[in-house]
Formats: sequence, C-alpha cells, structure tokens
Amino acid sequence: MPPLQISAYTATSAVGVGKALLLDALENSRSGLRANDFGDLPASGERLPTWIGRVEGVEESRLPESLAAWDCRNNRLAWMGLQADGFADAVAAARDKYGPSRVAVILGTSTSSIGETEESYTHLTADGRFPPDQERPRVHTPHSLGMFVQAALGLEGPSETISTACSSSGKVFASAERLIRLGLIDAAVVGGVDTLCGSVLYGFNSLELVSPQPCKPFDATRDGISLGEAAGFALVERAEATTADGLYLLGYGEASDAHHMSTPHPQGLGAERALDDALARAGVTTDAVDYINMHGTASTKNDEVEGALVTRRFPESTHASSTKGFTGHTLGAAGIVEAAISLLSLETGLMPGTVNTTQLDTDCGPQIKLKPARGEVKVALSNSFGFGGNNCALIFGKGVQA
Repeated sequence: MPPLQISAYTATSAVGVGKALLLDALENSRSGLRANDFGDLPASGERLPTWIGRVEGVEESRLPESLAAWDCRNNRLAWMGLQADGFADAVAAARDKYGPSRVAVILGTSTSSIGETEESYTHLTADGRFPPDQERPRVHTPHSLGMFVQAALGLEGPSETISTACSSSGKVFASAERLIRLGLIDAAVVGGVDTLCGSVLYGFNSLELVSPQPCKPFDATRDGISLGEAAGFALVERAEATTADGLYLLGYGEASDAHHMSTPHPQGLGAERALDDALARAGVTTDAVDYINMHGTASTKNDEVEGALVTRRFPESTHASSTKGFTGHTLGAAGIVEAAISLLSLETGLMPGTVNTTQLDTDCGPQIKLKPARGEVKVALSNSFGFGGNNCALIFGKGVQA
C-alpha cells in the first residue's frame, strides 16, 4: 500500500501528559503504576487489591464552556490529550487545508463514557429514571467520545467509533487508510481514549485476570494485568512527498481467531494472519523490523501465545518489549498509546525495555528485552490483540520512499 504520513501524534497516560514525559519514562524504565486508589471506597471500606495506571489531573480538569455539555471523565481525559504536543493546532491546520468535511474522526474505545453512566445509576429517581442533570443522551451513548472530539476540533467529516476491545485504537489506522484510499477523505484524526471505571476494574477482576501487584509481562511468575487509562491521537494524511525523517504508516493487518470469548487461539493463528497481512501491505519481511511493541498484557495465555509467535517469526537480534508495565493495560486506548511509543522509537532510536519483569519465561524468545536500548530504528511493529481473538498489527516506518 502507498504509505500514509503521520503528521502529528500525542499520548497521555499514567507516566504523564504528552510525548516528552512518555519518552522520559521509557528511557529511564520508570513505571507509572500505583496501588489502586481509584473511585470512592466501597461499602466494605476496602479497595480492589491491585495496581493501576491512573492519569493525574483528570478530576481537576475542566472542559471549555462551549463543550461543557459533554462533561464526563472520559471526555475530560480526551481534552487533556488533544491539548498536548500541539496536536489540536496540527489538526486545525489540516482542517484549513482540506476543509472540515474532508477530515475524519476515527476513535477506539472499550467503555467510552460508561463511568458517567455508572454514576447516574447510583442516583436514580423514585420512578427509576436518571436524575434530570444526567439526562444527557450524547454523553451516555457509546459514540460519545467520537462526537465530542469532532465538536472539540471543529470537524465535519465521517466519524467512527471502533470498539473491538484491546485492538480498538490499533484498527483505527486501518479504517483511516481505507477511507483515504477510496477518496472519501484527505486526512483523519485517529486515536482512542479509555478511563478507569468500576465496570473495568471489577469486570476484569471477575475474570481472574487482574494482578494484585504491578504487572510483569512475559515473566515466568506473571499473574495478571494492571489496568490503566490513557488518551492518544494521531493525524494521518496522504503522503504527498516523503522526507528522510518523516513518519509513515506502512501497513496494517487485521484478523479474528473466532476461537474463544476471551482466550486467544493457542497457536496464535489469527495474530499471525494479522502480522502476515501487515508485512505484505508494507512490503517488508520480518528481518526488516527493528523494534516490536508487543501486546504483552502479563496474562498467562496472551504472553504465551504472542511470545511463541515472535520467537518463531523474528530474528534473535530483533528488539521486542511490552510497555504495559509503564502505563497499565489501557484497553481501548492501548493500540494508540503503543503506536505512539513505536513512533517515538522511530524518531529517537530508543527501544524500550519491559519494566517490572525480572525472570523471563523460558518459552519466550531472546527477542524480548528487559532493558532499553538505542539504535537505528527504521521499521517498527505494534501488536494489538483483543478479546475474542480480534487482532491488529501495525507497521510504521521512517523516511520511506512513496
């Protein structure tokens, strides 16, 4: 496929707002995880014993008066993310260049504004209705995030919400490529936002997937995930001309296992199909990939399957890592945050390590590194694998020829 230019990107997570703090955390192996302190104490007086990747300042942030009707925790985090790294200004320039109807908004989320809906259900009126101040259908719809971002950026093009669990904001790049290739748009704001809420914390705990300690991806003693929240965005455009230091989407692959509601296919067949499609679209082989940002959730099955896939398909010299130990598993925002990390790797040559992990599982190959390293990174792969075996692989490159 012809490469698409990544004109701007940003990520906000538990390690901080924007790319500079993200890069600092990756370079210094600084985890953003903390003991669970989210939400009001339950009736028992005890919080769920786990660690989380919580973004500082979401509760204190405020939307502009013109956007106040959209107020909820998820949209506040989205607003914080949009203001970082000059991203909103880059989108404004694209809007002026192409026109507001020619720029799409394509966002991934698992829960959207469900935290606000949970709060509403705790204040039902006597006849079982939401209280008057919560009769806000635009906030309580699963498409709230997309509509909010479109309003915040003054865009009028197609708007999509993709909710395929943990692959949601990886698949946004694929959707953007199709719309641009078909001539329906000239550019797209892609990304994802998910915030912590009770449904997420207690839902994953009910599946026995939540660790009582900071997650340890690919560790022999791993025992579950650490949940997090994040907002990330990228501006994708048709590459009119390439530059030596430009960042590009080279390829993507999507596939579904259809194997189990939550467990991946034991041989990773869907994940491998997504990888093969991404490589084919990018026109590269596994030997060309310098850095892999692995999905690496620290759950037993995910790491086992993904580790085996990377071991059998990539050279031993490839630098691979999971960054879930920095941010936590940010669910519908995981794909965009890890795409941003891959883009940072291309820009800076920094290949992150895998924090919290001390004893690599012997079933995982030598590609997985615990310590960060620096080198020339021309091609990076980002894996996003969701519940139900919904898989997405993205390949980014630096300074390619169109």
